[in-house]
Amino acid sequence: MSGQLFEIPLWADLLAVGLGGVQGALFATGFVGQRRLDMLGVAIIGIVMGMGGGIIRDLLLNVPLATLQSNWYLITAVVAALVGMLLANVFRRLNGVIVALDAIVIGLFGAFGTSKALALGLPAVPAVFVGVCSAIGGGILRDVFMGLPVAIMHVGSLYAVAAAAGCAVLAVTHAFGAPIVAAATACVVVTTIIRLLAVIFDISLPEQRALHRRKVALETSAIPIVPPRTP
Repeated sequence: MSGQLFEIPLWADLLAVGLGGVQGALFATGFVGQRRLDMLGVAIIGIVMGMGGGIIRDLLLNVPLATLQSNWYLITAVVAALVGMLLANVFRRLNGVIVALDAIVIGLFGAFGTSKALALGLPAVPAVFVGVCSAIGGGILRDVFMGLPVAIMHVGSLYAVAAAAGCAVLAVTHAFGAPIVAAATACVVVTTIIRLLAVIFDISLPEQRALHRRKVALETSAIPIVPPRTP
């Protein structure tokens, strides 16, 4: 697959940007107190969330930033963010829809990132890495902008794991000759399913401190206990 022949359809890219913008707005409007944002702040978070993954993808691939090659990316991100802010109360009553939306956004950005990396000639493993960075990049930038702990670095619901699994499926199926569209669709489906299952069943990776405690307990149990001498 030639990098010159590969192009993410504009409508698909804008769909991912728009969904990301809505997600960013819903996230931003959920805070009270010192982190409450005005319309401009919400719009900025929407832009970061909607466009961040694509920007990180293109920076890693050392290609022109696709999100700056058309007026529609910024317009879509801002409009989506404002819609998400204005309809936040409606969206919050549909929590399942929001969770599914989040999972689909991760899958879309992961699929686009991995596909573009493969098209430019990267091997499968680096291509998957680019896809994962694209999938979670917007969320990382959002947390940094809002001064929050980066979500994927503490106990959570398998954001990066879901993205990595989906991107790996894309790379493997395409290596076996599957059309890139079919492989990308499989990526989105796998990512979405893993992410939803993680939320529904509260699945996360083991907490680092728990692993440390088990290791310390194991090492401590191996230390022989010598009774004190009696005078």
